Amino acid sequence: MRMICLVRHGETDWNKLGRIQGSTDIPLNERGIRQAQATRDYLADSEFDMIIASPMKRARKTADIINEALQLPLVEMEGFVERGFGEAEGLTREEREAKYPSFDFPGMESWDDLVERVMKALQEVNEKYGDKKVLLVAHGAVIAAILSTISDGEYDLENTRLVNACISNIQFIEEKWKVHNYNLSDHLANI
Repeated sequence: MRMICLVRHGETDWNKLGRIQGSTDIPLNERGIRQAQATRDYLADSEFDMIIASPMKRARKTADIINEALQLPLVEMEGFVERGFGEAEGLTREEREAKYPSFDFPGMESWDDLVERVMKALQEVNEKYGDKKVLLVAHGAVIAAILSTISDGEYDLENTRLVNACISNIQFIEEKWKVHNYNLSDHLANI
């Protein structure tokens, strides 16, 4: 049985302000660093073989902090970068609703394109590292796309609000990915 532990990156200033980040490369803020440290401490006794991370600052820094305890090989994969939200990046929810009431943002990566990209990257992980227990540090829309796709929409983007530094686990059983659990955040209770 193959398992991948999905970790969303820690908080950024734009997360805190409700600004959509997308492909804008925003670093972790102090709270995000503490969240990553709490995740590191929570996963310290776990037995992973490797870490895969989005190369974006917020995900890579989260992965680096977690890896302080695990000391594992770390591979960056472009396939797990955050969804591009085009002209909506940097806008708050209220600003997005006012400017683009249909939520059709010019220059945005489509949901179908995101799913295709992310699932192709997941397949690559399965083919290259299928015998490894992998920790994957990525982004909210990326993880939501994985969870939604492998659950046939049970964990959809609208109803699955993933908190910063949450943990979700998926398993490859009987030639199919399944959601084991998602959005675990008890390790963040004191942050």
